[in-house]
Amino acid sequence: MEARCGAAALRVLELYSGVGGLHQALRESCVPAQVVAAIDVNTVANEVYKYNFPHTQLLAKTIEGIPLEEFNRWSFDMILMSPPCQPFTRIGLQGDVTDARTNSFLYILNILPRLQKMPKYILLENVKGFEVSSTRDLMIQTIENCGFQYQEFLLSPTSLGIPNSRLRYFLIAKLQSEPFPFQAPGQVLMEFPKIGSKNPQKCAIDAEKRIEEKKNEPSILCAGSTPCSGKEAILFKLETAEEIDRKHQQDSDLSVQMLKDFLEVDGDRKPYFLPPKSLLRYALLLDIVRPTCRRSTCFTKGYGSYVEGTGSVLQTAEDVQIETVYKSLTNLSQEEKLMKLLMLKLRYFTPREIANLLGFPPQFGFPEKITVKQQYRLLGNSLNVRVVAKLIQILCEQL
Repeated sequence: MEARCGAAALRVLELYSGVGGLHQALRESCVPAQVVAAIDVNTVANEVYKYNFPHTQLLAKTIEGIPLEEFNRWSFDMILMSPPCQPFTRIGLQGDVTDARTNSFLYILNILPRLQKMPKYILLENVKGFEVSSTRDLMIQTIENCGFQYQEFLLSPTSLGIPNSRLRYFLIAKLQSEPFPFQAPGQVLMEFPKIGSKNPQKCAIDAEKRIEEKKNEPSILCAGSTPCSGKEAILFKLETAEEIDRKHQQDSDLSVQMLKDFLEVDGDRKPYFLPPKSLLRYALLLDIVRPTCRRSTCFTKGYGSYVEGTGSVLQTAEDVQIETVYKSLTNLSQEEKLMKLLMLKLRYFTPREIANLLGFPPQFGFPEKITVKQQYRLLGNSLNVRVVAKLIQILCEQL
């Protein structure tokens, strides 16, 4: 059922729909709207989308295969889209406009000025790095020529008190002559604007102020009692003193919820515990968090299959000091090291727990035939629902 708040429903076109994160965010925003069509070529993602949004027209086709006439028939008021991020990601080849995966988005930019009815609103999500791409420059040129006012953001769910770092680029654009009240020309804002803000520079200034305040905050250990800062830090694992200090500061930020608020209470956790081989091989690279921590790293599509850099793992033995275990690993045999590491009872977050951190409601689910590995992959490619919902509210404030 679509959002209904007493006003005429916006007709929304959802491009690169995935599992439906944009659709879910639209619901959460309570902006009156109807998704007239969703489009994605990923057949597995489409199965999940249909499972959760069975009444929405879902097209499994390439965007560049849709003629202008069909776009015109949809007569949409809003475009929500999350184009492929691979051409812009920092660990990729950064092919930008030369990457074939950008073709569909370039097609959208070509179609936009030729529509019979120009949409009133646009929201786009992508990875950090998109903001410095040639594709972004072409997009800005196109929407400016079409008469849109726009604002760009780099936002993480931690801004909404969610203990997960997932920094993403966002653009919101509105077809109007007057700028947004919070618009900061030439600046990418690092926090949400206050709705109704009169000062277009305030968000940027507040973001800088918060960064300075963070530098001066006391450092508190999540898993121990010894302060850790600068050269006095007792290092363990492959982390610098600055990295450890940053994590401790994150865990002391009371504006962010604890991870335990997002964890499943019931269910079998045995399949999610790290196997001995992974424990021994990646022990020094793991980002380990506890239920009482207020942070976790970005979960990627490789989570559960790969260990390094794909997301945090959870220490379920909360009475065991992680520093004590790691400092005792020196000069031990592999078997002895494994026995020490097993004391921490480290496990992967379940797909449901990651979905919770991404803002998907409890009723959002996966068809039985979708494997755990596929769920991790789909969630790793998704977006944070609550962040997008907040931006939709800001974009459609007058509604």
